[in-house]
Amino acid sequence: MSATAIWAGSDMGVPNLPTGEIPLRVTAGASEPGGGPRVVSFGGGHGLYAALRAFRLLTENLTAVVTVADDGGSSGRLREEFGGLPPGDLRMALAALCDDGEWGRTWRDVLQHRFTSDGPLNDHAVGNLLISALWQILGDHVDGLDLVARLLRTHGRVLPMSSVPLGIEADVRPGPGAPAEVIRGQSCLAATPGHVDQVRLVPADPPAREETLEAVRTAEVLNLGPGSWYTSVMPHLLVPDLARAIVEAPGLTTLTLNLPGAEGETKGLTLAGHLTSLHAHAPRLGIDYVLVDDAAAAREKDLARMAEDLFGARLWTRPLASRRPKAHDSLKLAACYRDVLLDAGIPVDEQW
Repeated sequence: MSATAIWAGSDMGVPNLPTGEIPLRVTAGASEPGGGPRVVSFGGGHGLYAALRAFRLLTENLTAVVTVADDGGSSGRLREEFGGLPPGDLRMALAALCDDGEWGRTWRDVLQHRFTSDGPLNDHAVGNLLISALWQILGDHVDGLDLVARLLRTHGRVLPMSSVPLGIEADVRPGPGAPAEVIRGQSCLAATPGHVDQVRLVPADPPAREETLEAVRTAEVLNLGPGSWYTSVMPHLLVPDLARAIVEAPGLTTLTLNLPGAEGETKGLTLAGHLTSLHAHAPRLGIDYVLVDDAAAAREKDLARMAEDLFGARLWTRPLASRRPKAHDSLKLAACYRDVLLDAGIPVDEQW
């Protein structure tokens, strides 16, 4: 069934229908595009959430392209049981794009709610269950995401980076001079304290959704990061068709670097180390601007030179950190993105 199946009525109330039927009334998907540049932001989890909350202040033409390699928590359990894409990072992106009115905020909170119990529903997010149910009913991942987007009245669209669930593995050195070990699984890699040498996807040549590729080809702005470097940011450049589309896309490309002090997979990794690891995995990638918190950039004097040498990029420093440790402030990010876009000659919403 197509995602043109959606609840009827201005309040999206559900009429009495036989089980399994959804009325065909309203075209599904996010809200109709408004003003602003066409922006595609890549990532997953809390990093992508922060970027989306920032970009949505600058444009209505916003697409989130989300990693689908999660194998832990509620997403991992649903993935194991049903075999589809892990819904968690996709749910987070939808929540980031929800309408700020009472309707959107209410449904955002419902999607983000996690059950607490002594039974099998414990720690499942409501949104993960809803998305998984829609995938079963509609038979298509993008149709299901578009339907949830309609429910949230989102300002933008959420798409998966691949049409199949992915595994991720990496060669990791547990200590200086130690031989590399293979760490398998997103949740294990995210928690590893060792140094990551190389990351791979399983399968190595996964298909990308055509909707995702088309969004990349027509984007005026493409943004990578912030987020878990090897498990949320890097995977997009390991899907061959998607990586090729990103490299060849005519739009402005920005890279939002993480704040220092992360634990797990990038513990002890400098910002310069982030750049060298990205270049090693995507040597053809060109970047126009590397965005970094000014206080973090001040600690690494060679960062501007490395950005230029590795990617042909201009280093753009602004205060980006929030009061919460190791977290970006979405309003500060929005101001930074606005300034970058204006510097590149791309107009943004007049409210800024």
